[in-house]
Amino acid sequence: MRNHYHLAIETPKANLSAGMHWLQATFASRFNRFRKANGRLFQGPYKALLLEDMKALCRVVDYIHLNPVRAGIVAPAKVGEFALSSLNVLRKNGKRQAWLAAREWLEARGGWQDTAKGMAAYEEYLAKLGNDDAAQKQAGLEKLSLGWAIGTDAWKQSMAKEYAQRSRIFGMGLEKDELAEMRNAHNENALAKALKTAGKQEQDLQTKPRAQAWKIRMALELRTSGVPVNWIAKRLHLGKASSVSSYLSKARNHEI
Repeated sequence: MRNHYHLAIETPKANLSAGMHWLQATFASRFNRFRKANGRLFQGPYKALLLEDMKALCRVVDYIHLNPVRAGIVAPAKVGEFALSSLNVLRKNGKRQAWLAAREWLEARGGWQDTAKGMAAYEEYLAKLGNDDAAQKQAGLEKLSLGWAIGTDAWKQSMAKEYAQRSRIFGMGLEKDELAEMRNAHNENALAKALKTAGKQEQDLQTKPRAQAWKIRMALELRTSGVPVNWIAKRLHLGKASSVSSYLSKARNHEI
């Protein structure tokens, strides 16, 4: 792209940060030498999204290859001809670096082989997708670069706690929307565990009266996990946040 780039990377070691630092620092240094310029080249640090599985990777690969189409740089029928796209290299089978892999996601996407014929079939698929905005939305390609992870809600919930622990400070380095999404995933994960422990189902949260003893115990458990009072009030159908605070205070004093 003209002012940014996307990469779909699989690394066998936990060295993404070091690798991206080398890549951007080396590119910036060479760019400045070529242009006889000084100073910072990139506006900010790179952004990395976690991918759940091959299905998520296929969505990302499609998104990357269709980026110049969405930007109006090339027509859908010319998607493979964009000079700065990996698709332009992949379609020239046999003339690429070994690390530019396509076999697994081609097979997962359409059962195609990593051959000239298979790549042509993929390119035809992209051209049709690029001409259909509704199909792109249905395929989950809308605003795919937002958030912090790509996958099912259940998987993101399970990853939220681990991701937060790695960051040491919850959500450190994330943008506002990403932080909100991660916090919500963390909260939903904590609620799912609390429901399982209590032997309850999601629909049980809407039963009355609101302040049932098991719900208060669950609210207390969620607060211990760092879930905000206002979130608990809404999801557990306990009324106002101030009421939940009162319930929790009484529960801690063994009044409930």
